[in-house]
Amino acid sequence: MSDMPDFATLALFCAATLALLLVPGPAVLFIVTRSVAQGRSAGLVSVLGVHAGSVVHVVAAALGISALVAASATAFTVIKYAGVAYLVWLGVRKLMNRTAASAEDVAEIEVHSKRRMFWEGFVVNVLNPKTAIFFLAFLPQFTDPAAGPLAPQILVLGLVWMGLGMTTDGTYALLSSALAGRVRRSTRARRRLDIGSGLVYLGLAALLTGEKA
Repeated sequence: MSDMPDFATLALFCAATLALLLVPGPAVLFIVTRSVAQGRSAGLVSVLGVHAGSVVHVVAAALGISALVAASATAFTVIKYAGVAYLVWLGVRKLMNRTAASAEDVAEIEVHSKRRMFWEGFVVNVLNPKTAIFFLAFLPQFTDPAAGPLAPQILVLGLVWMGLGMTTDGTYALLSSALAGRVRRSTRARRRLDIGSGLVYLGLAALLTGEKA
């Protein structure tokens, strides 16, 4: 199809994307934290949530919404600090959590937490302005106006990026979940993990705050 990137372009895009995805960022830290805290299934659900959020950025980039956000300092700032506020809320909630769940509570929490983790991953990624700017700055470099409309090309590249991202993030989730069993058996370890998770969220919030609009 004329509006599809050619094989050489896709190969170069895949290589560049993998190089970026293998460097842990906010999404990877979120997934690893969830995997260590609650195991493999929690990590994989978080991966799905994060990349459901990626769909929003792909569609936005294809429709030109990301360009509008990047050009508007006010819009960028609103999205940036909404994401920061959410991460701060997650971090404070973890730091304030002093309850040790019973076995029955854990079973009940797992039923609801998977849904919650999916949407947390979704919101964390959607409200991450760095992801929007990434799609705005990165995807168009692999498009060719002479090959046809840019929107279909960006959609194809976005879907490829999501596929590679789910693979690398899923690998991070599986590897980090190997620690989950030992952590869950210790109430003290769970509390330390809550503190560590809270500090991770607050650290991510500080990182986003330091980004220039």
